[in-house]
Order: sequence, then C-alpha cells, then structure tokens
Amino acid sequence: MPDSTAGSLARSAGLPRHLFPALTECAEVYLDSAATTQKPRQVIEVVERYHRERTANAGRGTYPWASAVTREVEGVRERMAGFVGAAPDEVVFTGGSTAALNAVALAWGLANLRDGDEILYSPLDHASNVYPWVQLCGVLRGFGRTVRAVPYRVNAMGEADIADIEAKISPRTRLITVAHLHHVFGALSTLEELRGRIDPGIALCFDCSQSGGHLPVRVDELGADFAVFAAHKMFGTTGTGVLYCARRRHSELIPFLPGGNSGVSLVDSNLMPGPMPQLLEGGTPNIAGILALGAALDLLEEVSPEVIHAHNLALTQRLFTALRPVPGLEFLPGPAYAPCETGYGIASFTLEGISAGDLGFVLGELGFLVRAGAHCVPEAREIGDTDSVRVSTHLYTTDDEIDRFTDCVTTIAEEVSRP
Repeated sequence: MPDSTAGSLARSAGLPRHLFPALTECAEVYLDSAATTQKPRQVIEVVERYHRERTANAGRGTYPWASAVTREVEGVRERMAGFVGAAPDEVVFTGGSTAALNAVALAWGLANLRDGDEILYSPLDHASNVYPWVQLCGVLRGFGRTVRAVPYRVNAMGEADIADIEAKISPRTRLITVAHLHHVFGALSTLEELRGRIDPGIALCFDCSQSGGHLPVRVDELGADFAVFAAHKMFGTTGTGVLYCARRRHSELIPFLPGGNSGVSLVDSNLMPGPMPQLLEGGTPNIAGILALGAALDLLEEVSPEVIHAHNLALTQRLFTALRPVPGLEFLPGPAYAPCETGYGIASFTLEGISAGDLGFVLGELGFLVRAGAHCVPEAREIGDTDSVRVSTHLYTTDDEIDRFTDCVTTIAEEVSRP
C-alpha cells in the first residue's frame, strides 16, 4: 500500500473499506466496533507471515531468526510508546486490557496498599475495571489488611462525576481508576478538573480500551500513572494489550507473572525485581499479536486518530439526529444529552415495547450487527434497565450505513408501538 493511500482515503471519504477484507465480502452492516474492530489486510498479513516465515521466540536466542523477532517486538514497543506519549520502558505487553488492569492490582496494589487505604472506582465501568479492585480488596483482607473499594457516581452525560470523586477523596485514597472513554455511554472522562487538586501520591489509572485508536490519547497529558489499551479495539488482534506504567511508579512494583524471561533474579531464595518493562512480562508473549499491533499502528498513524475522531463524531451526531424523534426510544447517559455536539462513535439506547435482547436479535436478522445486553457492566441496574442496544462505529462505517440503520430502528419502533 502506498504510504499516502489510507490517509488520503480517510481525509477525502473516510472510507478505506478495501483495506478490511471482512467488510468487502459481506452484506451485513457491522456496528459493534466497541467490542472489537475489523482487521485491515496488513494486520492479517503480518500474523500470517510470522507463522509462515522464520517463526522464532523473542528475547531468548542469539541466532538470526530470534534476534530479528526480538528487534521487531522492541520496535513495536517504541512505536506504541511514541503513539501514546510514553517512554519505551513504560510500555508493557500484556494479554489484553483485563490482564493489564489485573497486573496493576497485583504488581502495584499488593505491594503498596495498607490497612485502611481506599480505591475510588465506578461500578458502572466495564467489569475489567471493577472486578480486579474488588478481588484485590478480598485478597488483602486475607492478609489482615482492610482496603475499601469506594464507588463514585456517573453524571447524566455518562462521565465520571468529578464533584462526587472530589468529595470522596480522603487522606487514605491511594488510587482513582476511571474509564477514559466509556464502553456503553460513549462519554470521555479525563479528570482534568481535578488536576492540581489531587495529592500527587494518589495513583491515577485510565482504562483506554475504547479511546486507544479512536481519538488522540496522550498518557502524559492525562497525568496517568497507569493506562491500559486493547489491541483488538485498535485494528490489532485479540489476546494482546498494553499497560502503560509511569516511571515514577516503577520502584513501587513487585514482579508480575514471574517465570521464564521475566525481569527478576533469584538471590538467597528471594526474587529480586529487575528492570522494567520485563518485570511485568513473564512468559512467552503473544508475538504475532504484538507484531500485528505494529501493523495496526502503521494504519492508525497514517490515517491519524484526529481524522478517526472527526469521522466518529459526525456519525454519532447523525445517529442522534435520526433517532431522537423515534417514539419510545431513550438514550442511556452520554453525549446525546450534552449541551454541545460531541460523540466518539458509541451510543446506547432502549426502545419501549421490545427488550434489548429481542431488538438486537431482530436487527441482526435484518443485517445490522449491534451489541445488546448489559455490556459487562456489573451494576447496570443502577441506570434503570439492565440491558440496552449499543451502536459503535469506526473509520470504515459510512453515513449510508447509519441512515439505513436508523430507518430500520424507526420502522421497528412503529411496529412495536401498534396496538
């Protein structure tokens, strides 16, 4: 692919669809990119090439094949670091966002949280950003340390409630974790309003699973101590994630997944921590997935997250405009209620007269592939309905697809409202 192909297509039409084989070979409309993105041809080819040509392990051999793979993996680490505003030794490859958040809980939380400490979290975030902290509190309780997971609210626009967070910060708060871009509400939370008012000793953790690859993300600008990314939601493959861990926290870490190729040494029957990022990278990594992430970064950098953000904003507003008049349709908290035009390609709603599960099934039968359910939200009942339909777009989604989808929802609403 010529270097300018993806970028010029995105800027002129926003539609480099020929780069995504699955979308050129089906009639369905894919509207579930928040669950996983479609894969561009170059990502598919990189995975196939690794398995077909000179497969070797990384970081374990000095022969040419192994050395080449090691250089490639470290090259992707450098690329990812530059993409999010980090240093290479702050980028840890993991099995995904869930694994990355659990790494924070176990490699940092176990070593640093003391009896009486507190973690602030939202029970309306993805379970991956809820369960690790609850589990951590339970583990520490077994060691005689009572650590509280303190919930904070989400406001009507689907954002972390800054006033509620500030009110709940105490002298024992040690971590605040937040969804950067919420996977159901589609709202952005940066904690910007709290900067300068939070004790620098409090660690900030951002779940960037949905924002990575969808809009510009700079961990340095967020003031993050930890941030996690899911490769499969940024054109990469499943089973690969990234944990950003700021250097200022490196000395506070204990080994995670100690074993082969991990950054530890055995001294007098004790494990001594070694350098980052190897300290948190035990075992053979998902090499094909890491190389695929590198190929995905090629496309993301060529098109640019700014272009993707603008495209998703336009699609989100188009969706809102068409669905607002539909009788019985109600949006969940999010950009639909914002006083200005905003949106990041995620919108969730319910429709009176039909369950979200049934609506999702009907839409699927009609060729519109959406997510329906509680969307891995542990406390979904707090927002009224346990289930909703979620629409999520990306660079390959078109205006025509949104129009056809909203026409279909309008027709279904008319059918279910008939006496």
